[in-house]
Amino acid sequence: MKLCFVHDYKGRFGVEPICAVLSEHGMTIAPGTYYKWLSCPVRPAELDEAYLVNEIIDLYRHNKCVYGVRKMWHAAKRAGLALGRDQVGRLMRIAGVQGVRRGAHHVATTIRDRGAARHPDLVKRAWKAPNRPDAIWAADFTYVWSACGFVYVSFITDVYSRRILGWKASMSKTTNLVSAALAQALSTRRRASSEFTAKGLIHHSDAGSQYTALAFTEELAEAGIAGSIGTVGDALDNALMESTIGLYKTELIKPYSVSRNWGGLREVERETAEWGSASSPTSAATSACSPRSPPGTGPRQWSPTPPGGAWCSRSPPAPDGPPLSPMALR
Repeated sequence: MKLCFVHDYKGRFGVEPICAVLSEHGMTIAPGTYYKWLSCPVRPAELDEAYLVNEIIDLYRHNKCVYGVRKMWHAAKRAGLALGRDQVGRLMRIAGVQGVRRGAHHVATTIRDRGAARHPDLVKRAWKAPNRPDAIWAADFTYVWSACGFVYVSFITDVYSRRILGWKASMSKTTNLVSAALAQALSTRRRASSEFTAKGLIHHSDAGSQYTALAFTEELAEAGIAGSIGTVGDALDNALMESTIGLYKTELIKPYSVSRNWGGLREVERETAEWGSASSPTSAATSACSPRSPPGTGPRQWSPTPPGGAWCSRSPPAPDGPPLSPMALR
């Protein structure tokens, strides 16, 4: 601060007089100190900080410019940067970057069938109760606006590991939209282990007509899965899936929609498949959110989309394999 003061007023008073007056008032500074500082205006600490800002910007762009402080902090640790969370936040402010934020919903996807029988709520918001994978699966679906109309995407997530096990994209929100996601989730687990059984597994969803349909109820019974449905009009009863879908819309759908519209079903499928693969519990997308991730799974990060191409993951798949593409179900 003293050096900056001398530099600002040296043209009016001169360096030596300013230093003399400051020294008389207890702020000792020699003219030689100012001239040495002037010969090297960028201090080593400032230079190191500038390099760190560049590292943060590279990580931010590598993860599609959607990460906030917490996820950038975890990404920095994986990249070998010994930075604290507050330090990452300060560097992001210097760089002028911030994470994307979730907006409001505009389209209602949950339409209750008042005449259909509903399963009881077996979960009762106990999202931390499972002590193993495949104790509770949560399900829900959302919409994506495209040039061809609404594309609906359904997901099934394991509550314990927070892994997306199955998903399905469709131009219509019929029972097949949710039953195909269930079939994919079962296939994902059976491919990982031939001894997999759905005994004791609970499938939790909202009270949408797709989940209360007789055909879907029969599929749950055939698989040996207990159905569970939250109360009507209460998003907290399916809060985990609300959070998962919010992350999907925030990290993938909205940033892409800023510059152009989604082309249609095929484009949404392709990008959702890569996002779902990158959103494994130990990936950059969820490492900060899932402290109970299964051991042995390596982190994944997005890499920039090549012109006309899909996103690519730079790390090998998890031991039990990535979720199947919905194309495999057709």
